[in-house]
Amino acid sequence: MELIDQSSIMKGILDSYPYPIVFVDDTYTIRFLNRYAEYHYYQERGYGPLLGKSIFDCHDQESSKQRIRAAFEKMKKDGKEIFLKVNARNQRLYMQPVRDESGRLIGFFERFELNLEVRQ
Repeated sequence: MELIDQSSIMKGILDSYPYPIVFVDDTYTIRFLNRYAEYHYYQERGYGPLLGKSIFDCHDQESSKQRIRAAFEKMKKDGKEIFLKVNARNQRLYMQPVRDESGRLIGFFERFELNLEVRQ
């Protein structure tokens, strides 16, 4: 059996998740987009290449930038996932902290999932 490197396995796993996932490092630089995120941001939203760019290039409203900064600062303190909002597609958007093997916070990933709560 051929050995597959861990980065290929991880990319395959993240690409199989049926919603956008974006990893952002601790300098707010986008380092990874799964295939659903690439489709969403490149095809649907019309952005150019985002890898290596600031997440704030995708957020032109100051309120969005402040919400992201505040959420990241909160994650630094308590290490918990943060719910941000329900978007126009009825998807819940979360920020999940990511730590390295020593426990140092190295960034976060944004993930989307279908909002199953009934709107009233």
